[in-house]
Amino acid sequence: MSYSQNTVALDQPYYGAPLGAAVQRFFKKYATFTGRASRSEFWWWVLVNVVVVGVLNILSALTGGAGGVDEYGMPTGPSGLGVVFLVLTALWSLAVLVPGIAVTVRRLHDTNKSGFWIFIALVPVIGPIVLLVFELLPSDPAGVRFDA
Repeated sequence: MSYSQNTVALDQPYYGAPLGAAVQRFFKKYATFTGRASRSEFWWWVLVNVVVVGVLNILSALTGGAGGVDEYGMPTGPSGLGVVFLVLTALWSLAVLVPGIAVTVRRLHDTNKSGFWIFIALVPVIGPIVLLVFELLPSDPAGVRFDA
């Protein structure tokens, strides 16, 4: 069966979602904590976010956003352009914070886990590993109980 963006309703997980559709759905479901998100929806978004943050951080570092050291070993302040990239990174991170949590909750729902399992990430060392394992799990049909 071939999926297209028009045939998969926003309230349903999009299995096999291509990159563009996954990012569009991420922003369209900005603060939607109900329903489910397929592995492809979730992991395409994670990849896009890592690339955007990585590029912004590299640009910030290359333009002196963290400051530096002068020829006498004295610290120097950050450059103007570097600060711009730092601010852009902060704004991006704030803009995707809520939808990032929402897509993670929906991914947990797709594995038939309560969204409250996201708080396991707060447990030092082991918590993020457990959450990663949950995010990697295949879809569980019983997760339909989390649909609206």
